[in-house]
Amino acid sequence: MNIAMTLEMAVSAGDRTAVTADGRSLKASEVLTLAGAAARRFRGHPAVLSLAPNHLAYPVALFGAALAGVPFVPLNYRLGDRQLTGLLERHPGALVLRPGDLDELVDPAAAADADPEPPAAPADGDAVAVILYTSGTTSEPKPAVLRHRHLMAYILNTLEFGSADEDEAALVAVPPYHIAGLANLLTNVYTGRRVVYLAAFDPAEWLATVRRERITHSLVVPTMLARIVAEVSGGDAGTPTLRTLAYGGARTPLPVLERALEIFPETGFVNAYGLTETASSVTVLGPRDHRAALASADPAERARLGSVGRALPGVELQIRGADGEPAAPGETGLVFVRGDQVAGEYGGRTALDADGWFATRDRGRLDAAGYLFVEGRADDTIIRGGENIAPAEIEDVLLAHPAVAEAAVLGVPDTEWGQRIVAVVVGTGGPAPDPEDVRRWVRERLRSAKTPDTVVFRSELPKTDTGKLLRRALLREFEAPHS
Repeated sequence: MNIAMTLEMAVSAGDRTAVTADGRSLKASEVLTLAGAAARRFRGHPAVLSLAPNHLAYPVALFGAALAGVPFVPLNYRLGDRQLTGLLERHPGALVLRPGDLDELVDPAAAADADPEPPAAPADGDAVAVILYTSGTTSEPKPAVLRHRHLMAYILNTLEFGSADEDEAALVAVPPYHIAGLANLLTNVYTGRRVVYLAAFDPAEWLATVRRERITHSLVVPTMLARIVAEVSGGDAGTPTLRTLAYGGARTPLPVLERALEIFPETGFVNAYGLTETASSVTVLGPRDHRAALASADPAERARLGSVGRALPGVELQIRGADGEPAAPGETGLVFVRGDQVAGEYGGRTALDADGWFATRDRGRLDAAGYLFVEGRADDTIIRGGENIAPAEIEDVLLAHPAVAEAAVLGVPDTEWGQRIVAVVVGTGGPAPDPEDVRRWVRERLRSAKTPDTVVFRSELPKTDTGKLLRRALLREFEAPHS
């Protein structure tokens, strides 16, 4: 089973417009023809590497590699020269696609002299489809391997083929080297929904594109959502066609989410949680969950607005305590996941245990109804005076402060307590509150042991371009005086 099957099925089901970018569109049949021509060019290479942003050629390159039976490797083109060179050197003999190569891939002349019948997609579902390098927020990027069967399991378990109406269009602004960018293309081709690409995210352009292209679905990361919310000055975003807005990839501040629900009153919100190693989402908090939680007076149901929802079909979740045994509902532990879509593989090395479970390295808990609450990376846990403290708990309280827009909580070495708590805070733009006022705010809502010892104000927090906090970059700065 090959991911190119999704494109072949889309052609046979009615050949709708598949992709739009920079004012130009391609039908599914045109993508398939161009991908066939690309496949003939790609054969003989051990892999196809891409250093290109979102473009009309992205699906041509991805499906071309699938038809050629070689792995597709989209790289983060925003990395520095040294890092990019290091990644390229890991793939000797690979064909490298650069921005200047993209127009040729979608040039009809490139396919004019080729065999009009696209090559048959290799049927080996265990072949490598895509290699995605993890963001490397804590160490060197690792090559996460996704085989055709993992991606197809995600698609087949969660979606109905051809289920999109003909007028549906999905706006994609997340980068193509992120699992969300890859999954968005595959799922929308499979359901028959047109994909509209933005080469680079800008909140004003995002809103204008939603209106101009009559976008019905979109996915953003939390930093994008925050910028969209800030861009809308009135009470309504003015995007009546937008049916679904999905967000994920990092924690979303509750004030941003609540404001977004206000300015998109007729839009269904979806919070998706997944990892590169799980071939996209493993849990979803759906539109009904969002609106029910927002309107509920029940604290337990209201709290679900901060969850990432429940497991998707075909996915099992388990929370394990320090003893490695399954935790009871409500108890915090390490999040494990299992299912056909879960790869858990890094360049030939499996990270699955003997029973097929993958350790996400996230800390979390499941409530009695199966909603998952992710409390951050296990590596980020602060141990103060022998007590384990989740930074996310303190960050949520800080974000509720009216003068705080963003917050990162760190554990810094301390001779007396083992670690002391440092809160790095970004203000909302008004006068910065006194650090003691912020500490008092936390102390009144949490136990004193969880009150930051130090509060530092900054103009911004270091993040990846997909919105993940670079907590290690902050830690290095604050640990320096103690090293």
